[in-house]
Amino acid sequence: MSVSEVGLIELEPTQVQALLASGEAVLVDVREDEEFAEEHIEGSVLYPMSDFELETWPSYPGRKIIISCLGGVRSAAVARKLIASGQGWAVHLKGGLNAWRDAGLPTVTAA
Repeated sequence: MSVSEVGLIELEPTQVQALLASGEAVLVDVREDEEFAEEHIEGSVLYPMSDFELETWPSYPGRKIIISCLGGVRSAAVARKLIASGQGWAVHLKGGLNAWRDAGLPTVTAA
């Protein structure tokens, strides 16, 4: 786990997979609807960055929220918005879906 800037925690795909498998975390995908429909990580929840509002950001009491996108840029941007709003820290999947795929981890794809 590396902290590249204040409050932003980056997790490797295998770390995220372990947290999801144990039920400790929820993966929130901030890509757009079409991208999510094409391919996503099983069990992830869609919350497009274009719809981002602090008031409607999902909450899962007792579980960590890990933010994901395609390459890690949008998830880091959303994480920064959460941190700027006063949330002490935010976690994202370093390298996004591309890194997940590169690690040989499974995805759900459109038929």
